[in-house]
Amino acid sequence: MITLSPIKRRLIYVILFEITAILFSTLVLMLLSDGDAQESLPVAIIMSTAAVVWNYIYNATFEYWELRKQIKKRTLAIRSIHAIGFEGGLVLICLPLYMLWYDVGLWTALTMEAALLLFFLVYTFIFTLLFDQVFTLHHQVQVTFEPGMS
Repeated sequence: MITLSPIKRRLIYVILFEITAILFSTLVLMLLSDGDAQESLPVAIIMSTAAVVWNYIYNATFEYWELRKQIKKRTLAIRSIHAIGFEGGLVLICLPLYMLWYDVGLWTALTMEAALLLFFLVYTFIFTLLFDQVFTLHHQVQVTFEPGMS
């Protein structure tokens, strides 16, 4: 395992997650659009950039809202609102992109977004599981002392 500070860990996570996401998204978009990598790679890069920017803006806004409402704990309801709000905003960003880039209607764009949403649900789970196996935080390292060692 590689132990990193929280900031380094977050940076490595975002960089690896997004690079891998761009590659996989390109493949998924190629399948969904019957297109090639030249057509789908720019969309994947735009989506990734939009997701990172939206993530920053949304989370900063959400945390400000929590502070103003004096929310002390993220309950299941609060986490659900957070997830739905984030994904809803991302859908509003991505749908017009699909419609313009691929010259498709709203229904096809919604289908593409639904497929990518399902893909990212599985991808995020697997990526995070693997990432946590390789990169850990200082407080997650278990130090064991053997008798007679100082």
